[in-house]
Amino acid sequence: MAEDADGAQIERDPSLVPSPEHPHRLFQGDNLPLLQALPDESVDLAYLDPPFNTGRTQLRRVTRHERDPDGARTGYAGTSYTMHVDSEAQYADTFDDYEAFLAPRLAEAHRLLAPTGTLYLHLDYREAHYAKVALDGLFGRDCFLNELIWAYDYGAKARRRWPTKHDTILVYVKDPKRYHFDSEAVDREPYMAPGLVTPEKAARGKLPTDVWWHTIVTTSGREKTGYPTQKPEGILRRIVTASSREGDVVLDPFAGSGTTAAVARALGRRSLSIDQSEDALRTIEKRLGITRETWPD
Repeated sequence: MAEDADGAQIERDPSLVPSPEHPHRLFQGDNLPLLQALPDESVDLAYLDPPFNTGRTQLRRVTRHERDPDGARTGYAGTSYTMHVDSEAQYADTFDDYEAFLAPRLAEAHRLLAPTGTLYLHLDYREAHYAKVALDGLFGRDCFLNELIWAYDYGAKARRRWPTKHDTILVYVKDPKRYHFDSEAVDREPYMAPGLVTPEKAARGKLPTDVWWHTIVTTSGREKTGYPTQKPEGILRRIVTASSREGDVVLDPFAGSGTTAAVARALGRRSLSIDQSEDALRTIEKRLGITRETWPD
C-alpha cells in the first residue's frame, strides 16, 4: 500500500495497465487519482500535453459548406454558399496555480516510467521554462535529453512583437544510461541543401534535429476531428517511433483528440488514455472505436 502527498493510502491496481488482450484503454475522469493507482514502472513512454494556461477559451468548430444561390458567403468564381456548423468543442484554458496543478502529475509520470522509459512534456512559451526547472528537480539534470521545438506557420500575425509560431516539447529519460531511443526508425527529412551531400544521402534524407517543421492539423485534412488543440499525427508518430518499441505501453493522461492512442495503435504499441472532457471522450471513442471506462467502477 502506497501513500499520496497528503498521506492517504493508495492501492496500486495492475489491472488498469493495457494488456495484449486489451491493448487500448480509455478512462474517464481526473487523471491524477488514476495515475496514482497505476503500478510502478508500468509505462514505457509518457506524452503529456496539458492545457497551456493561455487564459483563453479554446474553441474548434467542425463545419461544412453547401452551394446556395441565396447564401451569405461568396467563394471561388463568385459561387454563393452557406456554412453549417456541425459541432463545437471548447474548454477554458486557465489555472490559478498552474505549477501546483502540473507538479503532482509529473511526479506520478516519473514514478510510472519503466527504467528505459521517456517522458515528453508538450507546452508553449508561457510555462516551458518553469516546467524545465521543475523537471530538472524531479528527474535530475542528467536525465534531460532534449528541448524540441515544433515550429509551424498558422494563426494571427502579431504586430507589436515577433509572432509566436512554435511549441516546446521537453524530453526526459528515467535513466540516462538505459533509455530506449531508435533514431534509425524515425521518418527522415529532405536536406535543405541536397547539393552538398551525395545523391544517395539526398535520396534517403537526413535525421530530424531538435527543431521540427510540421504543419498543424489542416481544416480539410483527413485527421481533423474538430477537437480544440488537436495535435498532428506526424508529431506523435516521430515521438512514439523513436522512444518506444512494438508492444510497449504509451501513456497520454491529457488525451484530448486521441492522437497519441491512434498513432500508438498504428505502430503496434499499447495505449492508456485519460481525459475528463466529454468532448474529448466522444472524439476518442469515435476515432478509435473503443468505449470509455470509469475508475473506480
